[in-house]
Amino acid sequence: MLNPQAKLSNKIFSQDIEQVPTRNGYGEGLVEAGEKDERVVALCADLTESTRTEYFKKEFPDRFIEVGVAEQALATIAAGMANYGKIPFISSYAAFSPGRNWEQIRTTIALNNVPVKIAGAHAGISVGPDGATHQQLEDIALMRAMPNMIVIAPCDAIETRKATYEAAFNGKPTYIRFAREKTPVFTTEKTPFKIGKAETFWESKNSQVAIIACGPLVYEALLSAKELEETGIESEVINCHTIKPIDEKAIISAARRCGAIVSVEEHQISEGLGSAIAEVLTRNYPVPMEYIGMPNSFGESGEPDELLEKYKMKSKNIVEACKKVIKRKNS
Repeated sequence: MLNPQAKLSNKIFSQDIEQVPTRNGYGEGLVEAGEKDERVVALCADLTESTRTEYFKKEFPDRFIEVGVAEQALATIAAGMANYGKIPFISSYAAFSPGRNWEQIRTTIALNNVPVKIAGAHAGISVGPDGATHQQLEDIALMRAMPNMIVIAPCDAIETRKATYEAAFNGKPTYIRFAREKTPVFTTEKTPFKIGKAETFWESKNSQVAIIACGPLVYEALLSAKELEETGIESEVINCHTIKPIDEKAIISAARRCGAIVSVEEHQISEGLGSAIAEVLTRNYPVPMEYIGMPNSFGESGEPDELLEKYKMKSKNIVEACKKVIKRKNS
C-alpha cells in the first residue's frame, strides 16, 4: 500500500492524473532560487524555451546569459562566475551537456569544486521522435563517475522544482536530469525531499522485493507494486532521486527487509542507478537483483510510450522482473 509518510497525491492511480513535463519544474525552481538570492544566474546554450530557462530569463533578464551553440563555453564561463561568488545554472539537452562538454565540466567545474548546477534536459528514451542522437542514456554514468559531483534524477515536476531550488544552495557541483515528455505528477508540496535521502513511496508488511527507481519511471514502479499486490505479492517502492551521493542506509535496509532488489531507470543499465545500488550491496549485503533500463542499446525515433514499451521499461516489465528475482531468491 502507499506509504502515508510519503504524502503522495490522492489521485495517484486516477485516469485523470495531472501530467506535466519535469522540465517545467526546473524552470519554476530556478525562478524561486533567483527570487531568494541575487547571486543565482542562468546560462543557456540556445535552448532557452526547451529547457524552460525562459522562465528565469523573463523574471531576471539582467541575470541571464545566452551563450549560443557553444556548450564548452557554457561550462567554462559558468565555472568562472562560480569562482567569483555567483551560483550559475547551465542548461542544454543532456546529449550536449554533459554529453558534449564533459571535459570542460570535469576540469573547470568538478576539479575546482565550484557550485555550478548542470541541467540536462531531454534525458532518457522518452525524448521520442528526436531519436537516438538526442536520447541521452549515458549521462548518469558520466556524471556519477566524476569526483565532487552530485547527481539527481527527480521523479516528477514538483520534485524537480524542489531539487532545483535545493541544489542552488548546496554549495556543490550538481547535475540534475529531466525529461521532455509530460509525465504524471504524483508527489505534492508535502512529499518529503532532501538531496541524498531516498524516500519509500509504497510499503508492505512482508515485502518480498524492493523496487528502487529514479526519474519519471518511479510512477511505473508504483503501478507495478499495485499490480503485484493484486496478485498477492508484497513489495516496496523506493524513490532514489539522488544517485550520488546514494542513500546507502536505505538500500541496505531494503535488502535486509526484502532479500531481493529490482532497479528501475530510464538510462543504460550499465553504470546508472542499478550499478550504484549493486556497488552498495556487494560491499554490505548482497542479495539477488534484476535491472530495468536500456539494455546496452541506442534508442530510435518513436512515440515515448511506444519506446518505453519496446525497450521494456513499463510496469508490466517491472512486474516480470520482480517475479523473476523473487524466484531466484527463493531457489
